[in-house]
Amino acid sequence: MMLWSAASLIASFVLASEAVTLAGEPDAVFSCDINTVVSCGTVGSSWQASVFGFPNAFLGLLSEPVVLTIAVAGASGVRFPRWFMTFAQLGYTVGLGLAYWLLYQAIFDIGAVCPWCLLVTVATTFVFVEMTRINVLEGNLPLPQGARRLLEDVIRHKLDLVVVTVWLLAIALLLVTRYGDALFA
Repeated sequence: MMLWSAASLIASFVLASEAVTLAGEPDAVFSCDINTVVSCGTVGSSWQASVFGFPNAFLGLLSEPVVLTIAVAGASGVRFPRWFMTFAQLGYTVGLGLAYWLLYQAIFDIGAVCPWCLLVTVATTFVFVEMTRINVLEGNLPLPQGARRLLEDVIRHKLDLVVVTVWLLAIALLLVTRYGDALFA
């Protein structure tokens, strides 16, 4: 969780900086504007980049330090109350949903992807999986006994990691099949 939330925080800083630049200079060109498909400027100029009326990157600047703090504290042996971890899971689930909605928008509506945004999506996925693992194994989530045992078995056999790997490979395949050579042009 620490590594991926730190990566997402760095990406959020870059994206926030680009959002400020775009606000003052709408035709700005960024180092990640590689072609028509891989273009931070195209994605950052879309209405989806400020879905709540301010740049989405600011959400990462607010939320990732919280996740990073939870990860560092947890690694240091701090045990948070069950209610806290349940709400952290709910909050991060909403964040995961937003990340994937934005990815969908980028691929199918905007027609361009941003490498920094992709990093945030991948990082959010890994943090979500790890937070879920911790919460299932520590019994923090209000789950029926059968569902909890099933998830514990999935985690013990590391099948959750197989699922997330296949999921992320499917996204990469989607990008390649959707954009083909234009992705690398």
